[in-house]
Amino acid sequence: MHEMALCQGMVELIEEQRAVNGFDRVERVIVEIGVLGHVDPHALEFAFDVGARGTSAESATLEIREIPGRGWCMDCSQTIEITARGDGCPACGGYQIIVEQGEEMRLKELEVA
Repeated sequence: MHEMALCQGMVELIEEQRAVNGFDRVERVIVEIGVLGHVDPHALEFAFDVGARGTSAESATLEIREIPGRGWCMDCSQTIEITARGDGCPACGGYQIIVEQGEEMRLKELEVA
């Protein structure tokens, strides 16, 4: 479960921000995850609950926002929506697609007290 490693990095980043900015606790964590990033949102929520224990984010709510997949089709020169890797272009059926968005994961926002 790589979600546990992702959460460990996220909690470390939160604790670094706590040291820099001096807040006491985190009330809400907003994370953006691309649909092509192979991250299971339910597993990430579980891993966050476990990984945040004993930190400033222990009782924080994790809000996950999904980033849609988007790519550029080299066959028809259109920007298209991608729901999974390996899918063909919905406009022309081609498979030469350059992924532009949907693989990322970002810690977008912290609501702190």
